[in-house]
Amino acid sequence: MKLQQLRYIWEVAHHDLNVSATAQSLYTSQPGISKQIRLLEDELGVEVFARSGKHLTRVTPAGERIINTAGEILRKVESIKQIAQEFSNEKKGTLSIATTHTQARYALPPVISAFIKQYPDVSLHMHQGTPMQIAEMAADGTVDFAIATEGLELFNDLIMMPCYRWNRCVVVPQGHPLTKLPKLTLEALAEYAIVTYVFGFTGRSKLDEAFNQRGLTPKVVFTAADADVIKTYVRLGLGVGIVAKMAVDPRLDPDLVVLDASQLFEASVTKIGFRRGTFLRGFMCDFIEQFAPHLTREVLAKAVQCHTKMELEELFEGVELPVH
Repeated sequence: MKLQQLRYIWEVAHHDLNVSATAQSLYTSQPGISKQIRLLEDELGVEVFARSGKHLTRVTPAGERIINTAGEILRKVESIKQIAQEFSNEKKGTLSIATTHTQARYALPPVISAFIKQYPDVSLHMHQGTPMQIAEMAADGTVDFAIATEGLELFNDLIMMPCYRWNRCVVVPQGHPLTKLPKLTLEALAEYAIVTYVFGFTGRSKLDEAFNQRGLTPKVVFTAADADVIKTYVRLGLGVGIVAKMAVDPRLDPDLVVLDASQLFEASVTKIGFRRGTFLRGFMCDFIEQFAPHLTREVLAKAVQCHTKMELEELFEGVELPVH
């Protein structure tokens, strides 16, 4: 059994069983991958993949367990490499982050700018996706960190830490009737078409909960994952926008009126998560602390020792989070 063979079955499973696409991503030949998978299956005495002719059709029950174990082995190998790199050159390496558009566009730029200046030899990679995709990428080791507001709690293999609190605002064109109200209410919002985030993105669940608790059904006519897209359609008159407050800048959006909605919705918490067992290099710890100053190396060391979600929650109980 070779590490290369474990890499091949892991990659094939994560390329939708497409051996050709796997070969392209690994810069090798399709026949070479197929041969090594067959050799591994012959050695193990079980099929990892079921086949129809020359095509892989599904992962077998035995294959699922083998691939999961292969993933754990490959991550351990990567940790060994990280440890060696930390001692050979502590300021050189790679850092991969998965996050949503809102975090990438509005929360992370100053952090990344400062980080690159401090660590010019660290190659930084950013992946964007849904909260579920982000959590999956962190859980399977595709990325080092996941940064999101929703979805991370579904994965037990992730150590999740709170970074900051944020809330929403309502954006409308100049002269909109809502700007003339003495006080913004959910009942008033429910009278208008609403343009906001896709469910599962950027604290959308808090928005729906607030309306439901008041027995109201919001008229959501358009959803998007991108706050800039939402603002564009507000400008077109499609509806009233509800976005993260950090996503609106009066200097960049002078044509829109911003109405504070923090009293209408429960605040959301953005978290950063990484897979249990991840070796945190020095620059990784520095990135986390730059993004969330209360997450010092001492706090990270305590978080890593937590074995349950309850222990993590107790660790951060009473911590005053910054507000964005």
